[in-house]
Amino acid sequence: MGTVGAAGLASVFASAESAVGMTEPSGTNPDVARRAQESKSPHVPQRKLGKTGTKVPQLTIGTATTNLIENQIILRKTLQWGVNCWDTATNYAGGNSELGIGKYLTKDPAIRKRLFIISKPPDIRTALPDVADIERDLQKSLKRMNTEYIDLYLGVHNMFDSGQLTEELGRWAKSAKKRELIRYFGFSTHKNMAQSLAAAARLDWIDAIMTAYNFRLMQNPEMQAAVEACHKAGIGLIAIKTQAAGPVAKWAGQAAKVETEQDKKLIGHFLKRGFTQGQAKIKVVLQDERFSSVCVGMENIALLRSNVAAVLDKAKLTHEDIAVFKQYAKATCSDYCAGCAHICDSAVPDALRPGRISDIMRYLMYYNNYGEQDRARELFAQIPNNVRNNLLNLDYRRAEARCPQRMPITKLIAEAVGKLA
Repeated sequence: MGTVGAAGLASVFASAESAVGMTEPSGTNPDVARRAQESKSPHVPQRKLGKTGTKVPQLTIGTATTNLIENQIILRKTLQWGVNCWDTATNYAGGNSELGIGKYLTKDPAIRKRLFIISKPPDIRTALPDVADIERDLQKSLKRMNTEYIDLYLGVHNMFDSGQLTEELGRWAKSAKKRELIRYFGFSTHKNMAQSLAAAARLDWIDAIMTAYNFRLMQNPEMQAAVEACHKAGIGLIAIKTQAAGPVAKWAGQAAKVETEQDKKLIGHFLKRGFTQGQAKIKVVLQDERFSSVCVGMENIALLRSNVAAVLDKAKLTHEDIAVFKQYAKATCSDYCAGCAHICDSAVPDALRPGRISDIMRYLMYYNNYGEQDRARELFAQIPNNVRNNLLNLDYRRAEARCPQRMPITKLIAEAVGKLA
């Protein structure tokens, strides 16, 4: 079958680590020992990031919920396996994500030149980005991470409207590059993605984009066309939300609660192939070579090891594997919010625009399927009081009727209010 999966690759990790222990004498300088261990450990392959020409690992670590101040070993292990692309943001883990990276770089400044650091300001909440706010957040990030520059700065975080790519923002991006504060500029998006990507493809100052992309979204022709447009324009693409979890409670952390025949079929199929369902979801995205990397949150060494295994494994998914994903996506579409917020917006009061329903679905996903209850509540609390307090009084039937995914929006909004308020 040509695949090893997480369990099989564990022996590769063990062999490499044992070899280091055998070749490094007791009392060796820790830096020397670390470099020796890294050189003997398997490293994930790299791809070029669009027109930048810079190579990045096919696996990026997302640090949205990791308390990196306390958990420095996560960062050390990523380097051991070549996962030297670290994704963070001003507000991740209440600021502890960037502070943790800063702590690591303070202890080992020489490692900075080997890293590709991605950061971003908080989620955009206004119709148009304020470059003064972006400048302030960039300076804060530089100071926190103890670095003079950020490799990729996603100056608009969670873009929802292509109109946010203003000429003023483009001038600021060019200025930040000229001042050598950033190397590359782009944005992140997980709602109205296709429209944002299509607009970016027409601009010359967008270097890279982090966008939601997974086995579900790849079924969407509009999304495929937008991805292709960016690829032809030389814009580097990094996939997020690759696990395609939705607001409907189904997964508890990394332990699957198999509740339906569709779940059993999906999980059983890929276990026979030698993959967990999570590994297969990473592989199906990376099989699309228009994407340079997948960014996944990895809270512990076991999950990091499993994801590294998925990327290192050379086995390709078959047509049958792809068909299983396609069938599962169709059968369970009402479990997943595809981020087409403009459709919801056309069917709800002004107070819920832009993209509030999509946001609430995402927060509920964090709560139910990511195990990130505190983060979900914190984000929900940022919705204005007058909107939050009126959520249960609104009629969502028009939004449900227009939803391509046929999501039970009324039921899910009530669940979100009960869990997150």
